[in-house]
Amino acid sequence: PLLDLSYRQWSQDLQHLMQGKRAELADAWQQKVEKIDLNAVVDEDILAQLAKDYTLYLQACKAQGLHFIQPGRFVLPGELEGAPVLQFFPLLHLTEQDWEDLKNKAKSNSYFYVLNQRYEYYRQHVVKRFYQDYFANFDRQVILADCLTPLNHGPQAFHDMQEGLQQLFKNFHYGKRTLLNRLFSPRIDKLMFIATKADHITSDQLPNLISLMRQLVQEGGRYVEFEGIETEYTAIAAIRATQQVLVEQNGKRFKALRGIRSDDKQKITLYPGSVPNKLPNADFWLQRKFEFDQFEPRPLESGEVIPHLRMDSVLQFLLGDKV
Repeated sequence: PLLDLSYRQWSQDLQHLMQGKRAELADAWQQKVEKIDLNAVVDEDILAQLAKDYTLYLQACKAQGLHFIQPGRFVLPGELEGAPVLQFFPLLHLTEQDWEDLKNKAKSNSYFYVLNQRYEYYRQHVVKRFYQDYFANFDRQVILADCLTPLNHGPQAFHDMQEGLQQLFKNFHYGKRTLLNRLFSPRIDKLMFIATKADHITSDQLPNLISLMRQLVQEGGRYVEFEGIETEYTAIAAIRATQQVLVEQNGKRFKALRGIRSDDKQKITLYPGSVPNKLPNADFWLQRKFEFDQFEPRPLESGEVIPHLRMDSVLQFLLGDKV
């Protein structure tokens, strides 16, 4: 999403999202940022601490089930941990006039100028390089989405996931002259949309999960953007963590899941509930007929094959015509 956004555009986009849980989680960090004179000479120690506080805010968002985490490398820094390239943050409190004044008055050693420069360096050398390294020569693509965790955390988390997908698609309008096309001329001819954690629901709910994924992707008529490209929708578990069992209660038999719950490492049997087959409305959130627990991978015996769900169908779609 940062590929074609200026620092100002990025900050203003995030400003529009600053409500509900996000506003609560960002409050302490935001108060510190607002106290800075952005025209003043930058203090690198203060800048680094504020960037660290912003990272803690992003990690808190992730823990609350919010999906739209930007920049992503702040929570998964890898070899960049502690590097100046990750020591920046958005300015969410500025008005249009503030941006214009700072643009005209801020000197090259000011907080405002350095934040702009750090962001631009990150965009050019981390984001753009990522696209060059991983998308330049691909002709098949997979887009993964965890639809269950946002359902657990409520409407804001779910809408946050929708926002993340919408921002992602801005760079992948296949067949059109987008920024990505101009930069790398990708030749994607097969595209698969996958809902993850299929082992966290019973088998009768898989069609609903796939339908939900399809509606998320095709919302607003977006499916026309994939014309000429073979697309597929599915739900998978790359490593299956649960077993499906039949349970009898009050004379009725129903499907349930058995596995080791991540929170307390206890082996449990439960029915996680039903997945909506369409984008949830307000009534859906009031009913909340589900609880999608997280499960640990099952221990394997020596030589045992790693259990999965539908990985074979993924490989067949992506590679079947190449082997």
